[in-house]
This record gives sequence, C-alpha cells and structure tokens, in this order.
Amino acid sequence: MSQNLVIQTVPKQQDQSGLLSLDMQGVDNLFPGFSIGDFAIIHSTQSAVSLTSLLCVRAQLKNGLNSNVVFVDGGNTYNPALLIRFAKIHNLNPDQALKRLSIQKASSAYQLTMFIMEHLEELVKRVSAKLVVISDIAGLFLDEQIAEEEARSVFNQLVCYLQSFAREHKVIVIATYVLRPSIRRSSLLHTLACIKANVVVGLRLTPYEHNFELEKHPRYMLGCAEFSLGHMTLMNFI
Repeated sequence: MSQNLVIQTVPKQQDQSGLLSLDMQGVDNLFPGFSIGDFAIIHSTQSAVSLTSLLCVRAQLKNGLNSNVVFVDGGNTYNPALLIRFAKIHNLNPDQALKRLSIQKASSAYQLTMFIMEHLEELVKRVSAKLVVISDIAGLFLDEQIAEEEARSVFNQLVCYLQSFAREHKVIVIATYVLRPSIRRSSLLHTLACIKANVVVGLRLTPYEHNFELEKHPRYMLGCAEFSLGHMTLMNFI
C-alpha cells in the first residue's frame, strides 16, 4: 500500500533541542515530536518501515538530535534504499548517513531479548546514540514453539526494561508493533507494550485515508491528524 506524505525540510523557528520531530504537514500541530526519555510504540497493520527510516535520518540532523542511531531489526525490515532517499531529501551525505546507523539483526525472540537486555546499553554508549529503533518488536515472540506464558512473561520483562532504559540513559526508544488481529497472542503482547510505553501512536492506512493517531502521551492532547498528500510519495510503507 502506498502512503503519501509531505516532508518539510525547512527548520522550524521554535527551539526543538532534544526533540525528534516528524516534520510532516498535518501531523506536527498534533504531535511536535518524540522527546528524550520517551519509550514509544508505533503500531499499524504494516511495519511502518518508511516512518522509522525517516526518523533514523532526522535524528542525525543538527536541528534534530544530531545523533547516531541504533536500529534493532526484529522484522527483517532494514531498507538502506529508503535511508539513502531520505538522506538526500535532507541534504545529508548518504554514505555518512548509513555509517551513523548501527544495525543489529535478530532472528529469534531469544536473540532479540538477549541483545537488548545485555548489550544495548554498551552499544548506545559506544556509538553515542540518542535514538534506538526496534523494528517489529513482538513478531519473533509469536513463534508457536515458544509457550504463550513464556512469551508473555519475557516480553513483559523486555518492555519494562525499555521503559526504564529510555528514561535512565536519556535516549528515545521507538518500537514498531505490527498488528495481527487474528492472532490472540499478538493482541496480548500489544496490550503489554502499550501499557509500558509512555507514547503510543497508531497509523491507520486505508485506500481513502492515511491517519496518524496520538493515542497516549504524558503532555500532548490526544487526537488524530490526516497525512497531507503532496509531492513526496512513499511506496514502501510495509
């Protein structure tokens, strides 16, 4: 499914130090951006790879976080072509933009959990990252070879850890959650993730509307904004 977004590259006048904005027409008035210490869940029936790729680039901007990024790929969604595209739009050197990303791939729930709980802190400090993106955080926990009770217990420990990690290490942690309504375990894990996150965003994509819904936030008023249609078409919103 395609998603049309307007990407604004002109810096805003207000101070956005420590704020990671989407800088998208139609959304910014509702949601100025992610703040240091946020643990955020972005959920959709799709993996939101274009949105996270955009955030990985915008985190590197001097008027953004001016930071390196850790990308933990739990859903095999890493797409360097999208990152290069966004880097060019934001007048960044594509090769340098890719080098500022530390990619960690996980092929099992065990690998994902072990990396985050035992190695994420060291990596964040070593590369001086202020943004951690976790792709499809629950997908690997849906493996039927993992008992449901075990999956729920370990996943709950994981999201509790990320909640504390973001706050204590003064970073932004953004995890995407792919909604799978037909899978009972997915619904259970989704509830756990949203309880622990202090920011929850829903993306609603239909043939007629593309909505950004701010569902949970400690400071901003909740609401919904439609993505503006314009010259920037993102074809890989999957």
